[in-house]
Amino acid sequence: MVRLQIAVDHPAADGHFPGNPIIPGAVLLREIIAAIGDCQIIRSAKFHHPVRPGDTLEVSWTVGESREVRFSCAVAGAARPAVTGVLRLLPS
Repeated sequence: MVRLQIAVDHPAADGHFPGNPIIPGAVLLREIIAAIGDCQIIRSAKFHHPVRPGDTLEVSWTVGESREVRFSCAVAGAARPAVTGVLRLLPS
């Protein structure tokens, strides 16, 4: 598991959405892929719960057959995931 801290003043939150900021899904996926550390192709991603500026994320993953990576990303302390999905590792 890797912990990621989303900055309270993250620039993506300014216009997404005023008065009720959330971190866009594309930004979350970029952070998750960076945490896993290999080049991947996104096969699927499901966004279950908003991530807000200042949240700490816990990212966990497993590598299975056919180089598929199943990941889960939850806000620290939350009982449910914020993002789940499947990535595919590219050949090195």
